[in-house]
Amino acid sequence: MEIVEFLLNNLFTVPVALLVFALILLKSSIIFVPQNRAFMIERFGKYRATKEAGLNFLLPFIDRVAADRSLKEQAVDVPQQGAITKDNISLHVDGVLYFRVLDPYKATYGVDDYVFAVTQLSQTTMRSELGKMELDKTFEERDALNTNIVTSINEAAGPWGIQVLRYEIKDIIPPQSVMEAMEAQMKAERVKRAQILESEGDRQAAINRAEGQKQAIVLAAEADKAEKVLHAEGEAKAIIAVADAQAQALKTVGEQANTEEGQKAIQLDLATKAIEAKHAIAKESSMVILPDNATDASSLVAQATSIINQINKSS
Repeated sequence: MEIVEFLLNNLFTVPVALLVFALILLKSSIIFVPQNRAFMIERFGKYRATKEAGLNFLLPFIDRVAADRSLKEQAVDVPQQGAITKDNISLHVDGVLYFRVLDPYKATYGVDDYVFAVTQLSQTTMRSELGKMELDKTFEERDALNTNIVTSINEAAGPWGIQVLRYEIKDIIPPQSVMEAMEAQMKAERVKRAQILESEGDRQAAINRAEGQKQAIVLAAEADKAEKVLHAEGEAKAIIAVADAQAQALKTVGEQANTEEGQKAIQLDLATKAIEAKHAIAKESSMVILPDNATDASSLVAQATSIINQINKSS
């Protein structure tokens, strides 16, 4: 009777307990994996499977999620550290590392803490790469330095299932003395460039002035040449005009000489010129040489008078 009473009293309690147990069993056997994540499943402490995004099932109380790995790209700050360049300059450098998990199994079982490991690896690689370069090159070839660091890290991080995508150096801080020397060098370079630009300006100005003077001389020479050509052409035209006039005059004289009046005019002109010539000779010299029949002034006058009379008679 006691058993029957117990069953009657717990008639509704047993189904509820079974329902609760079933729900717990169902919940522990179903897992939902988010996108870009991977769950590492272990069974009795041993790796069993990798569950990716979506609905997945487990054996309750036997399988468990040992690790949850993100497959997204991750960014990790690389702490500032000291490094020595090839020319023995001490630097302080920090950066940012971008990577992602390619193989969640290796990232879980290949290394204890892959984030710490890849950060430490990036620091040692950065010191190694900086030791191969001189100080000036670290500023000029930062992209090449970043590429070399990524390549070196990927070679070493392969067993961890990690792929380094980028490494960016944030700050390169040299010692204060080096910074002062660099600032002085930059100032000297600026002064040098300013002096070069000034000298180039003076040189160009001198060239421009010389070119201007050259062009002025050329233009002046061309103007003088043109003036002489025009003057010569004018003289040539004048000579031609005079020659044409003389030719025309000679032609006219020749035509008139064939007439009687022309002959008289010619004789009179010759007599007049002879008298003027003798008169000029007498003025220029104290000694006058005359023909035999003209040894004195009276005979000269007589000859001229005779010539005029003859001309009058003939007329």
